[in-house]
Amino acid sequence: MITRRKLLKTSAASGLTLAAGGLAAPALAMGAKIKLGYVSPQSGPLAAFSEADSFIINGFMNSAVGGDFEVIVKDSQSNPNRAAEVAKELILDDEIDMMLVASTPETTNPVATTCEAEEIPVISTVAPWQPYFIGQQGNPGDPGSWEPFEYSFHFFWGLEDVISVFTAMWNQLDTNKQVGGLFPNDGDGNAWGDPNVGFPPALAAQGYGLTDPGRYQNLTDDFTAQINAFKQANADIITGVPIPPDFTTFWTQMKQQGFTPKAASIGKAILFPQAVEALGDQGHNLSSEVWWSPSHPFASSLTGQSAGDLAGAYTAATGKQWTQPIGFVHALFEMAANVMGRVDDTGDADAVAEAIAATELQSIVGRIAFDGAGLPPFAAKNVAKTPLVGGQWRLKDGGGYDLVIVDNSDHPNIPTGGSMEAIS
Repeated sequence: MITRRKLLKTSAASGLTLAAGGLAAPALAMGAKIKLGYVSPQSGPLAAFSEADSFIINGFMNSAVGGDFEVIVKDSQSNPNRAAEVAKELILDDEIDMMLVASTPETTNPVATTCEAEEIPVISTVAPWQPYFIGQQGNPGDPGSWEPFEYSFHFFWGLEDVISVFTAMWNQLDTNKQVGGLFPNDGDGNAWGDPNVGFPPALAAQGYGLTDPGRYQNLTDDFTAQINAFKQANADIITGVPIPPDFTTFWTQMKQQGFTPKAASIGKAILFPQAVEALGDQGHNLSSEVWWSPSHPFASSLTGQSAGDLAGAYTAATGKQWTQPIGFVHALFEMAANVMGRVDDTGDADAVAEAIAATELQSIVGRIAFDGAGLPPFAAKNVAKTPLVGGQWRLKDGGGYDLVIVDNSDHPNIPTGGSMEAIS
């Protein structure tokens, strides 16, 4: 049995020795608090993902169970190396009982990898499951070598879901089915553009042609090569998974070069109102995946709030428009409370991992259960899938944008607010 006592031994990875004689008894047995580490990109180009973190954590600490926990927050600075570094600090210096981590593979993967190596339970979210799972394997190109993780668990949707949502939205329009792919050289871009598990084979199977100019580096300032390739292919549709500043650069340059597709369904970059507002009136009818919204028919297991209640509370507290990560970061803390409430010894890493694996939780983002539903066998133990629908940003009278759900083909219990419209 691996417990906190075993975990706090000499760490070969860090070179630090922690004195066993000073170890506390399990948190609840001593009346101490359960320590949660939380890592997210609070600064850097991915900071929009963490805009609501303080609001969510404050809400958790003020909930009925919040008094049992201490939450130690670290900023990954949108940097994978920094994410791994702060994860190690939380494990070795702060002696956390469980790690929570959110927002893109550049944060989730290094934190999950560190926790797996240090045998600390970790729950992650806000990254498609393929880059989370495949990106941590020793040989990503050899599925036969992939092994389940012992301490790392993840809940979100997968590439198969976003492909289904995007093509369902495109099928509402009259297009030539030619798609331009904007895939960066990072965890998301490499997964989305992967010739075996990404967009290429799935689009080909549905009769779509894909023009993929190849990977580009994040924070690129010139997308002329990509734009020319898409123009030459006469692409009616653009898709991809750029970071927010890169899509602003790409879309602005594309418009300047006189090219406008009928649809642009973009992951990651245009999830947030401020990212679309940065485009002025050129963001109208851009489309994206929708993981969570005020109209999702789910409620919090912690507070009883509906999705609409939680989104409204965020706006009331901050004066800002709701964003999709609100629901999933809240669900991370729902998971922590639920799991730790089912464990006798919260310092026993094996017991905590077993409790995570046995989770069946009705949360603010829907049902979370590691039962293998909709997953290949190699990911069944570590991943729980959540619903995904599609939406479009619509310019409001007086300025700003609303995100309108326009496709719910895979999850009809989530209501739509309109139909897909072509970009003009």
